[in-house]
Amino acid sequence: MTDSSILTNTQSQPGFPSLESPRSAYLHIPFCRRRCFYCDFAVSVVGDRQHGDNSAIIQDYVKVLCQEIAQQSVSSNIYPLKTVFFGGGTPSLLSVNQLEQILHLVDKKLGISTDAEISMEVDPGTFDQEKLQGFLDLGVNRISLGVQGFQDKLLQLAGRSHTVDDIFSAINIIEKTGIKNWSLDLISGLPEQTLEDWEYSLKTLLKINPNHISIYDLIVEDKTPFSRYYTPGEFPLPTEESTAQMYRLAQQLLTQAGYEHYEISNYAKPEFQCQHNLVYWKKQPYYGFGMGAASYLQGYRLTRPRKRQEYYAWVNGNYSYNIAEFVDTTQEKLLETLMLGLRLAEGINLEYLSQQFGAETLAQILTILITFKNQGLVQFLDTQKQPISNTIQPHLNQGFIQLTDPDGFLLSNQILSTLFAELSDL
Repeated sequence: MTDSSILTNTQSQPGFPSLESPRSAYLHIPFCRRRCFYCDFAVSVVGDRQHGDNSAIIQDYVKVLCQEIAQQSVSSNIYPLKTVFFGGGTPSLLSVNQLEQILHLVDKKLGISTDAEISMEVDPGTFDQEKLQGFLDLGVNRISLGVQGFQDKLLQLAGRSHTVDDIFSAINIIEKTGIKNWSLDLISGLPEQTLEDWEYSLKTLLKINPNHISIYDLIVEDKTPFSRYYTPGEFPLPTEESTAQMYRLAQQLLTQAGYEHYEISNYAKPEFQCQHNLVYWKKQPYYGFGMGAASYLQGYRLTRPRKRQEYYAWVNGNYSYNIAEFVDTTQEKLLETLMLGLRLAEGINLEYLSQQFGAETLAQILTILITFKNQGLVQFLDTQKQPISNTIQPHLNQGFIQLTDPDGFLLSNQILSTLFAELSDL
């Protein structure tokens, strides 16, 4: 079963969009040494078996993943991929040989541009210098290191499998390879985390000086250990006011240090934005491969089974699973455009909104947002991206709308909820 075979059966539906050739691919590597207590991703726990070649479960998965990639039908006018992203899970649990198998097949089947961004998520304690260098020699040129915190107590409370010492060992390995394009992740709002803890982590991060930083606020997801242990906003989780202070402190310290806050949760130095993630936020098409992964092709979101054995059966055509959802109805496309576009510091182009959804819809959006503009949460910009100070007129169809930083970003859910509620009848 492939995305293409499913789309072939749906092309008779009214409004089916023209074929777009994706320039990006996401590959899900689901294995972790242990499941973090906040995690609701599609993962499989393999314990301390760090070397992929020694784990039959990882070998079997790589075989099926490659089978899925090989089955993907492609058009004759396909363009080579500009971004490839290995996410998880913990992709650094793969061996170099296993990564080579996957990358070779992706290149053979879809093509990988010589200047493509090839990203890989890695965790401390799951690689040494030889292994990381092997990944880089295969073409990986961007690394995302999952740190989450610089306090052993907080790491333990979060269920992480590494220590602070492991973090600094991993950073030392990364620096020895000479790779410049690497990112570091932190999580705010962890159990028992104080503002002092958070400030210490941010200042430690700035001393390390990666070229990209992701800052995530803890979300207590259903069916995770955290959802059984904690209630958001109640001790030992920080209060909503405390997590807002953490967000503001991160924005202040990181922007002062020269990082561009280019997306709600992401900061980068010039020329180090994550090109793959920008594909998602700009609603461009992409392939997805692996357990639980999603593609976005021809207006459809196609999501694979989240359980490993069901995914294997699906790839082999032995499991009936409706993975296709048409998400480019006018209503859904509008709401997703607003949700994704307002995550970005650059905001949304008003001319694009007018062309795609009509001047009347644009006028309604602007009218709804005036209240938030007056509260300092939304900005209207002219075509030169200069703020418009006077009350905006509903007929305006050029320029940009964006959330302010940090307050607009902090209240983005409230702003979007209001937009969605008032635009639901369109």
